[in-house]
Amino acid sequence: MTDQTSDLALAVERPSHQRRPKTEFMVYFAIIFLATLPLACLTWALSAIQRGGLPERGPVARAWSQARIITPMIFAA
Repeated sequence: MTDQTSDLALAVERPSHQRRPKTEFMVYFAIIFLATLPLACLTWALSAIQRGGLPERGPVARAWSQARIITPMIFAA
């Protein structure tokens, strides 16, 4: 009698790091990115005025990192 409980073809799955981002996640990410961009521009400008020079990270990088932090929090809830 054969053991049919361990079918290797069914056990092979794509690793989680190769999955394509879901459309819903990308839509939320874009909305949050666009919402955080004005505030990131403001804080970047204030930081540039206070320090007397340009900060290392620009406003787009700041907004991008905020969107990368906030979006997974929404999907984890």
